[in-house]
Amino acid sequence: MKRIACLLFACLLLSPMAQAKDFLRTQGARIVDAGGKPVILRGMGLGGWMLQEGYMLDIDGIGTQRSIHARIADLIGPEKADAFYQAWRDNHTTKADIDAMGRWGFNAVRLPMHYALYTLPVEQEPVAGRQTWLEEGFRRTDDLLAWAKANDLYLILDLHAAPGGQGNDHNIADRDPATPSLWEDRRHQDKMVALWKRLAQRYKDEPYIAAYDLINEPNWGFADKADTNGCKEDGNAPLKDLLVRTTRAIREVDKRHVIVIEGNCWGNNYRGVLDDGPWDDNLVISFHKYWNVTTRESIADSLALRDKHDMPLWLGETGENSNDWFARTVALVEGEGIGWAWWPLKKIRYNNPLQVMPNEGYRQVLAYWKGEGPRPSAQAAEAALMRFATEDVRYDNNVQHPDVIDALFRAPHSDQSVPFKAHRIDVQGGTIAAVDFDMGRNGVAYHDLTPANHHISDGGERVVWNPAMTYRNDGVDLGKGADGQLYVAGLQRGEWLKYTFDAGAGGSYRLALDGQGKGRVSLVLNGTLVNAVDRARGFRGLVLAPGRNTLVVKGESGTVDLRTLRFSR
Repeated sequence: MKRIACLLFACLLLSPMAQAKDFLRTQGARIVDAGGKPVILRGMGLGGWMLQEGYMLDIDGIGTQRSIHARIADLIGPEKADAFYQAWRDNHTTKADIDAMGRWGFNAVRLPMHYALYTLPVEQEPVAGRQTWLEEGFRRTDDLLAWAKANDLYLILDLHAAPGGQGNDHNIADRDPATPSLWEDRRHQDKMVALWKRLAQRYKDEPYIAAYDLINEPNWGFADKADTNGCKEDGNAPLKDLLVRTTRAIREVDKRHVIVIEGNCWGNNYRGVLDDGPWDDNLVISFHKYWNVTTRESIADSLALRDKHDMPLWLGETGENSNDWFARTVALVEGEGIGWAWWPLKKIRYNNPLQVMPNEGYRQVLAYWKGEGPRPSAQAAEAALMRFATEDVRYDNNVQHPDVIDALFRAPHSDQSVPFKAHRIDVQGGTIAAVDFDMGRNGVAYHDLTPANHHISDGGERVVWNPAMTYRNDGVDLGKGADGQLYVAGLQRGEWLKYTFDAGAGGSYRLALDGQGKGRVSLVLNGTLVNAVDRARGFRGLVLAPGRNTLVVKGESGTVDLRTLRFSR
């Protein structure tokens, strides 16, 4: 029996599930594991957990976390506002969220850290020049690391809110513009360096930590204050100096972990930063990508940096667009051997894997803050806010968006669509909701004339690819009727929708296209064109095959609103 037990123990040691993660490292222009095998990090950023931004909570105007805290304190008092934030951190991200990420296919998670959860602000330090360490941030990082390890996920530490704030985009770093920034007070920089050294000491022997992302999206005009976000900066000397100094402090205690650097202009302006080449042999260049086209030319500057310095690239943050844009961006960067981290896991809006659905009381609080409703009582506000922080934000109560997950993992590498829902037409007929068209890229599962937001490339205004801003993140216009039912809105010439469904029996069926509009539509049934008719007339004599069928509904003239595809004998 003892010999059997020893053999079982030896087998467990040899099992892949029992093996520890490798420390990642750089090898030329790739991130690799200990054996030199390239690793593509497919991650998700936990935006809104340690650091809130107003848009994630549907708050208009100034959206720094400090301003949100002040609004809450105005309603329920400072102590109860602090209790709200403690509850928020307890419930926003839990093991259930990380378990879901593991099931969906992610292999990494990026933690956007607020420095003030790890150390006191410089103006609150009891002894000037010393650092007071706070357990809250370290404890929560340890918890997240344990959840990541349980799912075999790497963890990337990201300093999202640096001491003093790293730019003029105040919301992303919770910056108070009335006080000196990170770049204007040496004490802030000292604290940032000390924090990274402390983190490195704590995690130097932890291979499940993939990398240290030193500072998120610096955006500061060093040479010209009018260059608000540093996009025209040519020197970037203060940024480079801080990155080099922080790297050296980390290397005093940790020789192994990958270090990620970010340029000015929200992580993309490296002029001056790498002019003398890399200062460490384990650096990765991060770039961020939002609201531009998904061609290779759109990342040409980053690719040129990679090739010039033989350093790996990592798309450290991206998202906030349509599913079609998601899929094409993943295909673009993975085709170059580049990993990514999406943004964010959850918020009130719909274009992420999880959507927070706030209670009606919180909606009333929002209405007050927006000047559209009366001030709620302290009791009502507290009840609504605490329900928001203890229930609404939790994984079990979030709406899941499988179309977003499909856009990140399957659709980038497939020219096939898959059903959004299981549809079955029985012997007597059946219905399919028009909004339940297939999942896949634009041109594969549907075709819409406005599939994504490219306003940075186009130089125009932001584009909303789904005006209803609900249910699905695809580039198909949806509307909501007075009865609350969703429908496909304004299908026009050149646009189409594909539906995959099963028929219980083959034979001839009629198809009614319930909705509104006098436009004409045609069909493609199992690859065969069916000539156009007026929507209101519908189709007769459609021969369905037993089992799997595909149907494409195409706009031919005018515009059509579609609610239901109704098959009958």
